This record gives sequence, C-alpha cells and structure tokens, in this order.
Amino acid sequence: MSLTRRQTAAALLALPLALSATPALAHGGGGGGRPRPRTLHIAGDSTAAQKYAGAAPETGWGMALPFFFGRALTVANHAVNGRSSKSFIDEGRLTALLDGVRPGDLVLIQFGHNDEKTEDPARGTDPYTTYQEYLRQYVKGARARRAEPVLITPVERRRFAEDGTAKPTHGEYPAAMRALAAEEGVTLLDMQALSLARWQELGPVGTEAYFNWLEPGESPNYPDGKQDNTHFRPDGAVDVARATARALLDERVLAPRDLRRLDDPVPAAWITWPQA
Repeated sequence: MSLTRRQTAAALLALPLALSATPALAHGGGGGGRPRPRTLHIAGDSTAAQKYAGAAPETGWGMALPFFFGRALTVANHAVNGRSSKSFIDEGRLTALLDGVRPGDLVLIQFGHNDEKTEDPARGTDPYTTYQEYLRQYVKGARARRAEPVLITPVERRRFAEDGTAKPTHGEYPAAMRALAAEEGVTLLDMQALSLARWQELGPVGTEAYFNWLEPGESPNYPDGKQDNTHFRPDGAVDVARATARALLDERVLAPRDLRRLDDPVPAAWITWPQA
C-alpha cells in the first residue's frame, strides 16, 4: 500500500508511548550478548489508547497493562482514539507498528467500536468482508516478522436493559473476529464476552465507577460532568487490563513467570496522565 506524505507524517507523529512494567532484562538476545525485552504491541482504538492530562480521568486499558507484566516484558501502545481496523492501516499506523516488531514479540489487535460506524467511509467496515480482510493484514504482518498475533474482541460498552441485564453492543463484529481467528489459527481473547459478564456482575450502579461517569465539578477537565459509557476511568482500565493479562495466561500465550499481580490490588492512583 502506498502512503501519501501526510499519512506517513501522521504515522511518524503517532509513534507510541512505550511503557515498561519494570526495567526489563529480557527475552532473547541482542548484540554483544545483551538481552532485550519481549514487547507487546497494541493496535487498537480509544478504549486501549494512552490518555493525556487533558483527558484525565479517562484511561485506556493499555495504560494499565504493564502493571501485570514482569521484568522481561514491555508494552508499546500504538492504539489511537477513533481508529478502526481500516483507518489504522490507511493512516500508515500498522506500518509504523510493524517497523518496531521483532521475532518473539506479540501483536495484540483489538478493533470494532469504530468499524461499526458504517456511515463513515473512512472507518466503517462490514463484519464478514472488509473487517476480516483488514484484520488479516495485521495477522500476516505480525507473522511475517516472526511475532505472534493475538486477536481481541472489542471490550463491551456499558449498556443495560430495563431489567438490569447487560446488553451486547457490537453486533456481528465479535463473531466475525472469532470466525477469522479459527480460520487463521490465531489466538483469540474474547474480551467482549468476558467484559459483558463482568458488567453483568457489577450491575448498572457498580459499573459507573468503571466508566468515565463524572459529576459536575468532579474533574476540571469535565466541569459539567460526563456520562460516558464507552471509555474507562482507572478502575475500569485496570480491571480490563487484568482480564487481558489473565486471558493471555489462560491461552498459554504467556507463562506464569511473565506475569504478576493477577490477584493483587492495583491502586487507581498508579495511573498517571502525561502532558500531550
């Protein structure tokens, strides 16, 4: 795919804020026998993305993921607000991500929220045609670099029926991703199903603390308050990151030695928002 100058510049400006769980010592060797960390690269949208001071307390789950990894793992969070499986590629962001991928790395791929916006030709995809076609490009790109792709169904929004039942919101996109994972032999983390069950457990009131629901005056960034049923506050991001780390263990993508704190508290105060 050829890129315009503007798209290439956008991709370079979007290079991720790489976060490490601790000073990593490593998986695999480097020049002169020096070890290097194994990196998990996140391709995704605003639910995973790094947030900055002007958006706090909104928090992407990718910001919390390093808290659950040991010394031999780092996270490169390429997720960006508003992107779909299509627009992430069209803007050159997959190319930028793959440029940093090394053998043995992982590429975590979670899209769906913005693919559903089919009225927008820059982002919308069809579940069983273009959505799968774009996802295949991530899978092939990772494998071409001897990295392991991991497909992650989109985390659920906060939506409840009148009787308090948590409702799915992603239509056929999760099923289309599950089918693609089976067809391509790719590890799948079914975060849509896991998060839906979690929201059901917490209920309509309990989930408010997980999403970016704010009273007027509670945050200087949202003086009039906020009722956001898509994006997380720290507690929600930590919960989703913990479930993602545990799913990576359950699917044997990672080993117990790679992980920490799966059953330990991770205080919301550990989340920080850098200046943009």
